[in-house]
Amino acid sequence: MDAGEIAGLIAAGAFLMLVVVLAFPILKLGRTIDAATRGINEVVDRTGPLLGNVNTTVENVNTALGQVQVSLDGVNLQLAKVDTMTEHAQNITANVANLVTVVSAAAANPLVKVASFGYGLRKATAARRAAEEDREVRTEIKQRRRRAGR
Repeated sequence: MDAGEIAGLIAAGAFLMLVVVLAFPILKLGRTIDAATRGINEVVDRTGPLLGNVNTTVENVNTALGQVQVSLDGVNLQLAKVDTMTEHAQNITANVANLVTVVSAAAANPLVKVASFGYGLRKATAARRAAEEDREVRTEIKQRRRRAGR
């Protein structure tokens, strides 16, 4: 064997050792890639139904929001009606207050006149009685003086 053949055998042996040494990490890398592929496949398999559930949930939320909007529109409509009724009640209250003022003024004026007339009548009657009593007393005094002077 000459030196070239021995160098070739050594090179072949070194290459074989290199292949053997590199084969183990490559095999482990292959297993890691297989595990990663399985994990990705599982994620994909689980993500599809999960996204379907998310879509269903979003659709349900949108439906609920639509119903809430309809309810709010109904409430706003009812509040507008209540505002109108409140305004009408306020107008009626103001009208009743004005009517009470008018009736009170209309009734109070004659009542004041009747009360004044009654007071004046009592005063006049009392004054007349006092005047009659005074006349009677004077008449009585005059008669006593006449009798005494005779």
